[in-house]
Amino acid sequence: MLGRRGLNPDWYAAWREEASEQLNAKNARLQNDFRLGSWPRYDYDLKAGKLLFSEEGVVKVVTEIQIAGSTSAKAGNWLWAWANSNLPEELLSDAKLVRSFGEENGIDELAQPYVTDMSNDLEALGWELAGAMVQICNALGAYRSPRGEGGGLYLIFKNISWAN
Repeated sequence: MLGRRGLNPDWYAAWREEASEQLNAKNARLQNDFRLGSWPRYDYDLKAGKLLFSEEGVVKVVTEIQIAGSTSAKAGNWLWAWANSNLPEELLSDAKLVRSFGEENGIDELAQPYVTDMSNDLEALGWELAGAMVQICNALGAYRSPRGEGGGLYLIFKNISWAN
């Protein structure tokens, strides 16, 4: 049962902050171990559920992904992947776990399709919600792919390895 719109349990703010800090640490580790953030090119294959990082036409790092959600500068909000009918079903199972966690704990921003950007920092909102998903699903880290209209598509890493 959901509480009123915008209500969250007392522990949630500190939990989300901790999840953000852990995501930053995990992403820093991925940067060190796999040079994430420094590859000249990335491509995602949503059919295969992979995000590939490459240099000079050669794939260097392969990741298995799930989709967290997306931000829209035009709409000024976040849309959870589980609520986006344009995304492949097989990449939404972790996002659905987040929705269940939100429903079980009365956390509106995890259980409702849209989260409005109240602080006027859409990218921070995206990273915070991706961080919540990384925490709930015990993922390795997250990645933001910029989108044309000024938002981003947030992906989480389930697996990562050097390409052979």
